[in-house]
Amino acid sequence: MRTAAYDGDVLVVGGGIVGLATAYAVSRAAPGTRVVVLEKESGPARHQTGRNSGVIHSGVYYRPGSLKARFAARGAAEMVKFCVEYGIAHAVTGKLIVATDRDELPRLHALAQRGRENGIAVRELGPAQIQEYEPEVRGLAAIHVASTGIADYRAVAEHLAEASGADIRYGADVVQIDRRPALGVAARTAAGDVVRGKVLVNCAGLRCDQVARLAGDGPGMRIVPFRGEYFDLARPELVRGLVYPVPDPAFPFLGVHLTRGIEGSVHVGPNAVPALAREGYDWGVVRPRELAGTLAWPGSWQVARRHWRYGAGELLRSASKRAFTDAVRRLVPAVTPDDLIAAPAGVRAQAVLRDGTLVDDFLIREGARTVHVLNAPSPAATAALPIGREVARRALDALGPV
Repeated sequence: MRTAAYDGDVLVVGGGIVGLATAYAVSRAAPGTRVVVLEKESGPARHQTGRNSGVIHSGVYYRPGSLKARFAARGAAEMVKFCVEYGIAHAVTGKLIVATDRDELPRLHALAQRGRENGIAVRELGPAQIQEYEPEVRGLAAIHVASTGIADYRAVAEHLAEASGADIRYGADVVQIDRRPALGVAARTAAGDVVRGKVLVNCAGLRCDQVARLAGDGPGMRIVPFRGEYFDLARPELVRGLVYPVPDPAFPFLGVHLTRGIEGSVHVGPNAVPALAREGYDWGVVRPRELAGTLAWPGSWQVARRHWRYGAGELLRSASKRAFTDAVRRLVPAVTPDDLIAAPAGVRAQAVLRDGTLVDDFLIREGARTVHVLNAPSPAATAALPIGREVARRALDALGPV
């Protein structure tokens, strides 16, 4: 490394929306900085970015002062502006969060208060007002969040890639990292190519903990993959916009919801079941080594022990279309099993600590010449632009004068 020229100043591992937003932010903050993005797939946004419900989240759910709360509210406005600037399909639709049981009413009210603390306009509704927004939705009460929207995040990622000016190398699966604090970082790909840089940024999503360990940094967490299964609604006219249940505050998952996409179809889901591989998009995808790694992590067993009742319900909804339909019917009683058409699933890269804590906020850690994004599931797509700036700031601090 002493004699070889650097291929770039900043090496970004991962070509999802966060990695590409980081490359974009580096180019804006420090023009002339050379950025190389290494993505193992043949194109951008092939995993979490391109396999979600496409929602621009308002920030109503997240603990005041957290990175999620700060970045989602800021990111939502910036994402809409970015979509307008680049002609990307999007819409600001608003959404309803609906309580269907009396036990949910205190949580719904607390959620409204949290939204206001986060600077988000929310309107509390009674049963009749719910039907003014969504005639087929039934509930005891709801809150309406006007700033929620939808976007084509695959297109966002593609435009970030182009606008960043980065050297983006697809099919570059990083399998080895040599870090020398006095010199920089070299990454070797599965194809045998060696790419050298001064700072490495880890935005590898489902593989971020593995990449951190390759770099010699103990991440203190493990990615435990949860698959979210979706359906499309055969009668999309039943839903005008976005309809959510009241989430359980013990979990970072939002529950089965209905989302009208930018193309006019209505997506239903996701549930949250353990995936048997990091890219386990259905039950038939099993990678024994990855599964063994998940089972060997003490936190995985702590999660199972604490939350087995919740998990059992999610597994039931995965195994039984009738059970999944029942969850949807709590919000939209007119939905039948025949209305649900299987759609592609996604996998959430959920960071779990050794003690079984489900990491609830974005998690960014630094090492010598490294910056690791270790927890960036939803609302990371919404918040991608401010996350990218934060990661870029840390990378540029580590880089020093170019």
